[in-house]
Amino acid sequence: MEANGMETTAKKLYEAMFLVDSAQATDWDNTISTITSVLKKADGDIVSIRKWSERKLAYPINGKIKGTYILCYFRANGEKIREVEKSVQLSEQIMRVLILCAEAMDKEDIEKATPAELEESGKLQPARKTSEKVEEEQVLA
Repeated sequence: MEANGMETTAKKLYEAMFLVDSAQATDWDNTISTITSVLKKADGDIVSIRKWSERKLAYPINGKIKGTYILCYFRANGEKIREVEKSVQLSEQIMRVLILCAEAMDKEDIEKATPAELEESGKLQPARKTSEKVEEEQVLA
C-alpha cells in the first residue's frame, strides 16, 4: 500500500524463461497449466507463452541433462515477482526460471520466432556446431 492509502495496480511487462524437464515437457498441456497456475497465483496476466527450445543442459539439474525452455511474457505487479520465483522453487515440474523486465519490448519483439518455431519451419538446422567443435574438426582433418 502506498502512503496515501491507494494500492498500486500498474502491472509491468515481464519476460520469463522457464526451464522444465524435457521428459515432462512432452505433456505440453500439463506444462503450460503448471506455468499458468504459478503466474495466476501472483495475479499475472499472460501475454504470450511458447516453447523456446529444447537443449542439453550445461550441467545436470536434479539429475536431468536435457531441458525444454518455455518463453513467456506476462504482466504483473513488480512486488509479485518474488512470489513467482518462490513458487518455481517449490514446483516439481519447473526446474528454473529467469524473469526480466520487458517494458521496453513492443509487440513485434514479443512475436519474433523462437528457435523451436524456426526449427519446425525448416529455417534453422537443429544440430548447430559450436565454433570450438568446428575448430577441433578442422585440426583433426
